[in-house]
Amino acid sequence: KKKTNIFHMNDNYLNIYNNLIKLTRNKNLYLNLKNKDTFSDRLIIFLFHFAFFLKFYKNEISKNDAQNLFDFIIRQIELSIREIGYGDVSVNKKMKDYVNLFYSVLENIEKWEILKKINKNQLISDLMNIKEDNDLLTDYFDKYTEFLRNNTLKNFTKDILKIKF
Repeated sequence: KKKTNIFHMNDNYLNIYNNLIKLTRNKNLYLNLKNKDTFSDRLIIFLFHFAFFLKFYKNEISKNDAQNLFDFIIRQIELSIREIGYGDVSVNKKMKDYVNLFYSVLENIEKWEILKKINKNQLISDLMNIKEDNDLLTDYFDKYTEFLRNNTLKNFTKDILKIKF
């Protein structure tokens, strides 16, 4: 595939970010969490969405654009953490933890399609505070990967997607 240069404006980054946020706000994703639904849980689910997004569209994005998108999204997460009221030292530590977690998610989902359901469940359980039965998230991310496969990168750069899967 030819790499498209669609990242010439921050609007595209913002639309991608907003579409990933919209996916993350799906209330059904939080039904099996041990806690009610914390900022941290939401952020981890966001990181899963972003990791799958990068996995599926990495061949369509130049390394430079992928880095710029990553930097933009990390800045947005940092702003969100600051808005919650954390101080500089806490923000820096949390951001380091979340970036490391993101790389772990990215590395682990690389082989998502060939994993057995039990291994997918374990992967999600290892990274999130989930009750025993987490088929819900595994099934959801299987559907999400299918959604990504059937949609183009350009769709994510538009205003908020109508997401049905």
